[in-house]
Amino acid sequence: MAQTKTSTQPLIPAAELAARNKIDIPNESAEYRRARNALLAEEIELRRHIERVAEMRRALPPGGEVKKKYQFQSERGPVTFADLFGDKQTVVVYSYMYGPERARPCPMCTSLLSAWDGEAQDIEQNVALAIIGQSPIERLVAFKNERGWRNLKLYSDTSREYSADYGANTPEFADTAAVNVFTRRDGVIRHFWAGEMGFDTADPGQDPRGAPDLMPLWTVLDMTPEGRRPDWYPSLEYPR
Repeated sequence: MAQTKTSTQPLIPAAELAARNKIDIPNESAEYRRARNALLAEEIELRRHIERVAEMRRALPPGGEVKKKYQFQSERGPVTFADLFGDKQTVVVYSYMYGPERARPCPMCTSLLSAWDGEAQDIEQNVALAIIGQSPIERLVAFKNERGWRNLKLYSDTSREYSADYGANTPEFADTAAVNVFTRRDGVIRHFWAGEMGFDTADPGQDPRGAPDLMPLWTVLDMTPEGRRPDWYPSLEYPR
């Protein structure tokens, strides 16, 4: 079950918890089990660190108030920024790299959103989810239909005002990805958090990415001996 706050009870050392592991894989060696339990202790520590980071994020002081009256085009017509919340008090906004300059959308963004489409109904039981692109809404919807997305709510920011203010339209990149979270409390909309890990914060030999990573694709590949191949990225289409 998901944990929403850190317990005040003292934590049992991770190595001790790992030693309680009763799993025994057929035909494994003693050497494998020792190494696996050592890894399990590190996985427990990683889970704890993820929760500490999430707790720090939840404890952020109030962010900047959203004072501009941003306008978007939805699949059903014009909407305001406040409309993105629906009946929720928080909205997660993903800026999709599919601006008018692009012949086709970003494959990495598309891979992420394909996964999120399957989770969107669950996410929206808790918070609102909005996907914003800088192409006209008709173009965004056409690709949504091509991809078979059913649950994502797409919005067009053809003025690019929101995109410029919140990291999706920069001097270096006219159309880049960004993720931002906003809150609405007592009628006031504020910025809560943004993904700020990029090229300047990347470690040597690694692609810039957030932590935890937004893409389930990489989470699955990280569990394999091949890991994340440095020369491979998702494509929009694959040979059949």
